Amino acid sequence: MSHAEHAPAAPRTAKVPTIRTHHGDAFTDDYEWLRDKDSPEVRAHLEAENAYAEALTSSQQALREEIFNEIKARTVETDLSVPARKRGWWYFTRTAEGSQYAIHCRVAATDTGDLAADWTPPAIEAGAAIEGEQVLLDGNQEAEGKPFFSLGGMAVSEDGTLLAYAQDNAGDERFTLRVKNLDTGELLPDTIENVFYGLAFSPDGRRIFYTVVDDSWRPHQIKAHTLGTDPAEDAVVFQEDDPGMWLGFDLSADRTELLVSIGNSEYSETLTLDLLDERAVPVMLISREHRILHSADPVVVDGERAYVITHDRDALNNMVSLLRADQLALPYGQQRWETVLEHRDTVKVEGTAATATHLVVSVRKDTTERVQLLPLAGLGTPGQREAVEPAFDEELYTCSLANAELEAPMIRLSYTSDFTPARVYDYTLADGTLSLRKQTQVNNYDPANYRATREWATAADGTRIPLTILRRAEITNDSPNPVLVYGYGSYEMSMDPGFGIPRLSLLDRGVVFVIAHVRGGGELGRQWYLDGKKLAKKNTFTDFVDATKHLLDTGWADPKRIVAMGGSAGGLLMGAVANLAPQLYAGIVAQVPFVDALTSILDPELPLSALEWEEWGNPIEEKEVYDYMKSYSPYENVSALPYPRIAAVTSLNDTRVLYVEPAKWVAKLREETTGTAPIVMKIEMDGGHGGASGRYEGWKTRAWDYAFALDTLGLNPAGA
Repeated sequence: MSHAEHAPAAPRTAKVPTIRTHHGDAFTDDYEWLRDKDSPEVRAHLEAENAYAEALTSSQQALREEIFNEIKARTVETDLSVPARKRGWWYFTRTAEGSQYAIHCRVAATDTGDLAADWTPPAIEAGAAIEGEQVLLDGNQEAEGKPFFSLGGMAVSEDGTLLAYAQDNAGDERFTLRVKNLDTGELLPDTIENVFYGLAFSPDGRRIFYTVVDDSWRPHQIKAHTLGTDPAEDAVVFQEDDPGMWLGFDLSADRTELLVSIGNSEYSETLTLDLLDERAVPVMLISREHRILHSADPVVVDGERAYVITHDRDALNNMVSLLRADQLALPYGQQRWETVLEHRDTVKVEGTAATATHLVVSVRKDTTERVQLLPLAGLGTPGQREAVEPAFDEELYTCSLANAELEAPMIRLSYTSDFTPARVYDYTLADGTLSLRKQTQVNNYDPANYRATREWATAADGTRIPLTILRRAEITNDSPNPVLVYGYGSYEMSMDPGFGIPRLSLLDRGVVFVIAHVRGGGELGRQWYLDGKKLAKKNTFTDFVDATKHLLDTGWADPKRIVAMGGSAGGLLMGAVANLAPQLYAGIVAQVPFVDALTSILDPELPLSALEWEEWGNPIEEKEVYDYMKSYSPYENVSALPYPRIAAVTSLNDTRVLYVEPAKWVAKLREETTGTAPIVMKIEMDGGHGGASGRYEGWKTRAWDYAFALDTLGLNPAGA
């Protein structure tokens, strides 16, 4: 950053005290006035914050451009996905150099009777159209002249003639649903505003199912629109009134059932709707009253309809059972649940999918995600065959199911590791053959130049915390290095091995990139999550600090050159760590940070707050939860400490973490800090929770964050 004597003054944030009182505790909040998004004073303040951040980081501009250009140069910009077959068509996407968005295409499939040949994807070249290729939707045309563009869902009718798609032009995740006739290219008059993620056609193509959110941004209705009718008359298929439950739906593999799922992070409910009968109403499959967290996949086993249930009934890490359709009429306690995969302490079952012949199970084992397969024949009986797992030669990798079509003789797998760019395999179900369909090309990249290893830090309470240490091959811990430590640790989300081009720009400058797999994530199964939520949330923060200390103790990290980074709930982690151990970090990058957690969750009117009670507890009802959250919520615990350099990065239209949280936090940090390190906020005036839309804008956002980190680590050639 430029010399302090040239630095402009930080924006002065006016204090307008408001008092928040709960459980007899009065908290004076000087900066709550920043919540009024439409106020000219607030707008002016945010513009001033942007101007200050720009002035203060101006010496990073050249480095940002360099990183952006490195990302761009390494990315094969004219590219395509591997075609995936659905019914009579191969569907794929193309991206073209100079274009921000994907182009969705298809080409007709042929049926010769040779299953293996008919399901082998056609050879398609990047940048070259093929005969019969049809463009379903060109994101670049759709985005033309709009401030933001994002797709919330696409569905094609069974006969392949209609495309339903939902798009967002503001970044607020409220989508407009439109329907296109693929034979003529014309849009139907049917247009539905304010839909959420998820779309499906009925088998006859006459109805479209979609979800709608309530005022708090929670999906609460599934509706059915009959083509050619007024959307105002769309039937409500299901409505969920509990503000703490999230609603969604899936189609069965044979597309004859709509599975309605309602749930939170602790239990769920599933109903099923027969799509072949227009008069059908949803039928209960598993009620919430049993307090089981589960998911269900309809299958046909030995000629009978049955449901494969992944559930946590007496099984913390989930198990898989088979529930035959004839059992549904019986009371819950009398139903026969046949075991398909029993519970294991060391393996977490994430979910299932099915083809006509096989069950595909996603599991997490040794912290990483993989896929296992079982034949449907004999499933749930003593004669059931053992699960088979496709083998790969790396220790740390992610293998997940990309596609399983009912009638296909193979399933599609996606594979990646920290230094293996995404691969697509087809796995033949009959004999277990793996066919590599695509290895993502990366320019100027040799995986032999990099290393990924696993180490374990020890927390204060003796718990072992997994760390992933990424660096160039020549870098060791014989001498200390500049380090970036990344963490998340909430919602049972795992930070899985995965290749990322932008990260190479850090590694090539000598940075050791460490992912701390702290409690609250899902890397070590359900207990790992439970030990980092609600009244155990502080483990997430202390684990991160203990992980950082491990890097110092083992010689990886130079004590003067460590930057911490995290986003969203990982931004809460950044805020908490800034209060717990400011002296450990030279800088902190908090992306869309959830730093005023208590204020947000105390307001049931705010987007998604009620759903958050499952994660953090309910501070409105329970004084113990209120007191515990108050003891760690970053904003309320800012005090006279020598805070390091901090960048809070946010978006005006983010609906998940409101911009007001980082705005208040930054004002409070500047007021309290005893240090001289600058504290800045950069706010994207057109983006949503993921930042600006479009791949180039996304790269620019990443380049800004990484340039700030590199500058803090003393790795900016233009830095003072």
